[in-house]
Amino acid sequence: MENKENYMICNCKQVSYADIAKALHNHTKMEDAIRVFEDVQNVTHCSTGCGGCYQKVLEVISEVLMG
Repeated sequence: MENKENYMICNCKQVSYADIAKALHNHTKMEDAIRVFEDVQNVTHCSTGCGGCYQKVLEVISEVLMG
């Protein structure tokens, strides 16, 4: 099993767990989930292809921000 940081979350846009974690640098807690998701989406373009990774992206955001 590859390490979590390199785990591909969005195959369409080739966005890894680490890419999403880096995109969260301006967020220290889960304020508004939709706004946080949109910020990550604007930086990484994840979940803008087929949309199949939407739930995985939310899970990564939650895991990173909530520890």
